[in-house]
Amino acid sequence: MTMSRRTLIAGAAVAAGGALVANPTASAADASYGGNLRSTMDYAIAKLRAVAPTVTAFPTGTKFEKYTTAADGSWVGGFWPGQLWMAYLYSGDEFFRQQAESWALKLAPRETKNTDHDLGFLFLPSWVTAFRLTGDTSWRDGALVAAGELIKRFNEKGQFIRAWGALGTPDNAGRIIIDTMMNLDLLCWATKVTGDSKYQDIAVAHALTAQKYQVRPDNTTCHVFDFNPDTGAAIGQNTVQGYSATSCWSRGQSWAVHGFARMYLRTGNKSFLDTSRRLADWTIQHITDDYVPVWDYRSPLAPNDIKDSSAAAVNAAGMLDLARLTGNPRYEAAALRFLDALGRSCLTTKSARADAVLARGTRNRPAEDGIEIGLPYADYYLMEAILRVLRPDRAKLALDL
Repeated sequence: MTMSRRTLIAGAAVAAGGALVANPTASAADASYGGNLRSTMDYAIAKLRAVAPTVTAFPTGTKFEKYTTAADGSWVGGFWPGQLWMAYLYSGDEFFRQQAESWALKLAPRETKNTDHDLGFLFLPSWVTAFRLTGDTSWRDGALVAAGELIKRFNEKGQFIRAWGALGTPDNAGRIIIDTMMNLDLLCWATKVTGDSKYQDIAVAHALTAQKYQVRPDNTTCHVFDFNPDTGAAIGQNTVQGYSATSCWSRGQSWAVHGFARMYLRTGNKSFLDTSRRLADWTIQHITDDYVPVWDYRSPLAPNDIKDSSAAAVNAAGMLDLARLTGNPRYEAAALRFLDALGRSCLTTKSARADAVLARGTRNRPAEDGIEIGLPYADYYLMEAILRVLRPDRAKLALDL
């Protein structure tokens, strides 16, 4: 670890107008939910403080409530240092800052490992956040390397970013997934810090393709869309994690709500905002009364099927974007209901052995892989969204809102 990365340059504290405080003032929104958001965040902070010293590799989920891990982080490695950064911004505790930097550094080998589209998930919550908070250009430079790798996955003929598989390999060469909408912010950030439009141009091109082929007229989304990788010709809808090609995988819908809102924030393209709003309105109309989505809205067992708390957490963050971008209180109200529901029905408070903050996350129902477990992205988006409600000044430092 370099000395520059060991030492924050007080960027967060200076930008916020002073030192980070341990007990920030409750917001009016939090008060309207009886302090539930505050108690949820306090629980998350306490859980991280207890569990972080025991973690030896990047958490990818839980099994029997204990973390399963991957040494290289798999596709979710950025969410662990991301949680630690959120904890630092909320609490001001240097322990979390040190942990966040240490874990972010362990992602360095992934800068040039170009096997999938998830470079945004890896480097936005970890390295880009570190750069925003510290001003240390080594974090910026590493994240730019990752952005450079991501644009290599762009298929010119089809105008899309290939989701899966190493470049030059045939399997999945023409496949896009709705999750990629959340990786585009890395490219928009790269254009902002370099002045080179090539990154954002590719992000916009992919978003337009996703908008055309993955957003349906009824305002639902498909998980996967396939193209001929050689000609760019459209083949059709598909899925891996949803119930069927024509169903509506709930986390995918939330990725799209959040991703299109963020693309409007970065580009000003009003069609992206309109798309995010339509998807969010459909979600609000179809969510169950408990505000924890079933894993697929069109599962034959819905609304009584298993849940996915991660879809609720991502929805909360995305709808906070929409609330700010549109001024429509409907979206803030929905975001707060998602967060309130997570705090009331999904926390791991009843288990002394649980490593994760949230339970009831579902990773891949069709593969029977991770059914109602703890998931690092669920915990990250929960903490990000609550930070945005309780301390928007701190959240802005990390997220460039």
